[in-house]
Amino acid sequence: MDCRGRSIPLGKRTLIMGILNVTPDSFSDGGCYMDCGAAVLQAKQMVADGADIIDLGAESTRPGFQSVSEAEELERLLPVLESLLREIPVPISVDTTKAAVAERALSAGAHILNDQWALRSDPAMARLVAEYGVPVVLMHNQTHTGYNDLIGDIITYFNESIQLAYTAGISRDQIIIDPGFGFGKRVEDNLELIRRLKELSCFGLPVLIGVSRKSTIGFVLDLPVEQRLEGTAAAVAVSIVNGADIVRVHDVREMTRVARMTDAIIRGGGC
Repeated sequence: MDCRGRSIPLGKRTLIMGILNVTPDSFSDGGCYMDCGAAVLQAKQMVADGADIIDLGAESTRPGFQSVSEAEELERLLPVLESLLREIPVPISVDTTKAAVAERALSAGAHILNDQWALRSDPAMARLVAEYGVPVVLMHNQTHTGYNDLIGDIITYFNESIQLAYTAGISRDQIIIDPGFGFGKRVEDNLELIRRLKELSCFGLPVLIGVSRKSTIGFVLDLPVEQRLEGTAAAVAVSIVNGADIVRVHDVREMTRVARMTDAIIRGGGC
């Protein structure tokens, strides 16, 4: 997949997307990387540890989060983004649902847009993505946890968002889908999602999943966020077995190893 001159090798191995939150209130690393220098150092470390993509977010989406203004999100985002674009060799994804923020980020040179409302939150987003010709992550999300059929409902949602993308002129080969583990889903829904992830192969599109340190892992293992490494590893491995192409993680070094071992088992060539 071409990311504005930086490519990612989809289908050859599982790709690692490293999470970089420049927020005071994200559920796991809130407040750790508000300083631009600290954020850049963390991104460099993630690349050294195996990250293929850095996903930069400046607004928390944890349960019960407080939305911030466009101005505040940009104030957090742009200095770090500009530094990363100069100093980091891998594609930089920007995690935002606001078209005004996305436009400034793409104008600055961001390579991928990660939209947690799949082009539905801001009507200007689809046109913007098409204009810049960037890859876009379409994530399943909803404000409730009711489903007729979990995967069936998610497939319907993606069909609608993909049609929005096509109507705006977004190319099929620039679309990645994310089933939204932890978003609008109960614990049992999240576990079922991983079990049934292969069903999303019906789209023939790359699948990204973000299970890292999520509350479902905490619930199953009865562990706080800082002790969810092994649970994350299990969820990442099973997600890969069931068809994930990209895993979005905090612990890049450890999850790179998990992905490489899982790939060796299911794809071959590990020796």
